[in-house]
Amino acid sequence: MVAFGENLGNQLQGGGVVFLEGELGAGKTTLSRGILAAFGHVGAVKSPTYTLVEPYQFDDTTVCHFDLYRLGDPEELEYMGIRDYFTEGNLCLVEWPVRGEGFLPEADLRVRISVGKVGSGRRVCVQAQTARGQQIINGLSPC
Repeated sequence: MVAFGENLGNQLQGGGVVFLEGELGAGKTTLSRGILAAFGHVGAVKSPTYTLVEPYQFDDTTVCHFDLYRLGDPEELEYMGIRDYFTEGNLCLVEWPVRGEGFLPEADLRVRISVGKVGSGRRVCVQAQTARGQQIINGLSPC
C-alpha cells in the first residue's frame, strides 16, 4: 500500500481531491502514508480520527489528510472551515467521504480498497471522477 501510495503521490503533485474508501483496517491511512512520502514527508502519519484533519506543509503544496469517520453531522464541516482546505494547489485526501456528503467538493479520484481473504492482500480500484483524475491515472506506473 505504501509503494502504491508513493506511485500515486508522484502523480498528485500539483494538488487535487482524492476520496479514500474501504472498511476499517483496509489500508486508507497506509496509502496516505505512501502519498505523503512522495511529497517528502518522513515520520509518522496517523489517522486524524479525532481532529478530522491533519495538514502537512511542503515547499510548494499543502496535503490535507481528513478522516471523517467520527463526524457526527456533515454540517460540522462548515463550522471547521472546510472550504479553506480545498483550495487550488492543495491535495486533499479524504477518508470516509460518505460522512461528508453535501459539503465536500467533487473528487478527482475515488480510491476503493478492499480486503481479500487472509493472506491475499488488498485490492485497489482507482476511478477518475474528473479530467484531472484521468490525467493522474494515465501517469501511474504499471505495477
